[in-house]
Amino acid sequence: MKRNDVQIDYILVITLLFLFIYSLFAVYSGSGQYETQDPYYFVKRQVIWYIIGIAVMVGVASFDFELLERWAVPLYALGIGLLLLVHFFGTFKNGSIRWISFGPIELQPSEFMKVFLILYLAVILKRFANRKLSFKESIPTTLKVLSLTIVPFYLILVQPDLGSALVIAAIAFSLILASGISHQLLMILILCFMALIGFLVYLHNSFYDIFIKIIKPHQLDRIYGWLSPDEYASSYGYQLKQALLGIGSGQMYGSGFNQGSQVQSGRIPEAHTDFIFSVIGEEFGFIGAVILISLYFILLYRVTIIAFSSNNVFGYFICGGVVGLISFQVFQNIAMTIGLMPVTGLALPLLSYGGSALITNMIALGLVFSVNLRSKKYMFSRSENL
Repeated sequence: MKRNDVQIDYILVITLLFLFIYSLFAVYSGSGQYETQDPYYFVKRQVIWYIIGIAVMVGVASFDFELLERWAVPLYALGIGLLLLVHFFGTFKNGSIRWISFGPIELQPSEFMKVFLILYLAVILKRFANRKLSFKESIPTTLKVLSLTIVPFYLILVQPDLGSALVIAAIAFSLILASGISHQLLMILILCFMALIGFLVYLHNSFYDIFIKIIKPHQLDRIYGWLSPDEYASSYGYQLKQALLGIGSGQMYGSGFNQGSQVQSGRIPEAHTDFIFSVIGEEFGFIGAVILISLYFILLYRVTIIAFSSNNVFGYFICGGVVGLISFQVFQNIAMTIGLMPVTGLALPLLSYGGSALITNMIALGLVFSVNLRSKKYMFSRSENL
């Protein structure tokens, strides 16, 4: 029996390189409205964040991911502890309390909690690997996953940070999908989620006083702006309306780099962060948007291939959680920009300007590379089969 040395997934590396280049162009064009003295201010900072992120990713990739199995519970407990610190001693900024300040350094624990949750749920689900659980057997496993998810989900939701809370839920759901739980129970979970949405609509229409205690006023305003962007074009729906106008004006080939009238005039707020896809749509057009989405598809496809190629169940579930982490953020960000989902403030992974989300995604991808580098593949020679 001969072992084939596992090589680095160069397709994944090249995809990340193209996303980095895309990010620099989009951040430069989308941030011009904010910096007139130094038009490269945000681009230079984005390069620095990418250098830090790549260093972190390489460091994580060089670490044996199997050793993290014993650290999954302490890391999860650390994440919950940090979220509690945010709740009681966090820094108020931009209408929410999401950060802990250590002098000039601000830490956003919700970002790290995403990775910690992936590791802990991977440990839990590993015990039931290679098994197709019956409906009865699936119930305690699913309840344990949900109970471990609901705590960080709630602590992040009340910050308030609906976007990150939904990412936590998406990670749990993706790992449940990757596990062997009963399809009947999975269908029940989906129906329960739909019933919850229906119940919230009922509360809104019949018991508004109770509803407003669950959904914060600013979150409800975003829903109004999403459902009726024209009616609320000067208030709640302003960002969406301007983003749609910009993307629509891009048509097939776009208006050209740094030539988008909506973006360059400043009519699209946060064009270099949350609404960076509107920069791509307006200045690079439908073709540029398709290329970007294709890059994300290739990235997720390669992570999925690594998951199925791994002979380590813990690594398989880590990759499954990373797919949920990145895919939901991509879907939510693009969908909110084109009016398919409410605005939640989620950044577009590996493209939007900013450090916290970029470092988190790089850590997650570092875990994927670690799984890839340590997946053992064997090939039987002709003589060994005789």
